Amino acid sequence: MYGYDQSAAAGHGHPSHGQQPHHGQQQHAGQQHVHQQHAAHQQQYAQQAQQQPPPPYGQQPLYPEPSPPSLAEAVRAFTTGTMGGEEFQGIFSTSKVYCPRGDNPGFLALHNTQQPVIPMFSTLKELRRYAGKESKYFVITGAEVLDLLPSGYGFVLDMEGEHRVVFDAKAVEEMVDFAMRRMYG
Repeated sequence: MYGYDQSAAAGHGHPSHGQQPHHGQQQHAGQQHVHQQHAAHQQQYAQQAQQQPPPPYGQQPLYPEPSPPSLAEAVRAFTTGTMGGEEFQGIFSTSKVYCPRGDNPGFLALHNTQQPVIPMFSTLKELRRYAGKESKYFVITGAEVLDLLPSGYGFVLDMEGEHRVVFDAKAVEEMVDFAMRRMYG
């Protein structure tokens, strides 16, 4: 996979899970009684939940919202086609990106490719697999990557990983354009 496709087909839907097939209308009397008790308990719980005030400011609710996928999960989903480009970029822009560094400030670029690319990693583990345990690195967000990447350069995420993705210079330009449209309209 090389580059970035904003026109990826939407709707990679998954069949809904948790739906039970319909098995007819017959129920045993004992099962019906259990269902009635269950319904009564649910109603009682719902009434209690309505009476309880929300948690004080700064405390987490009992059932927090699910967190978005990690960058590593997003890379995997994007490379397998289960996540579109816009959704991937949304996760990428807010995620931590691990970048190997040399003695001088800035990105380390690979020039032995068709276009110069900069290796970046979704996790410290992926960076260590590529550069070794004692390697130097810095951490920035994906949005900062797009802001700081030199013109004419692309980047490769998780170069040694199972799900590597390469964004050439043109793809990076498209990502920057998308981010600007999203931010400023």
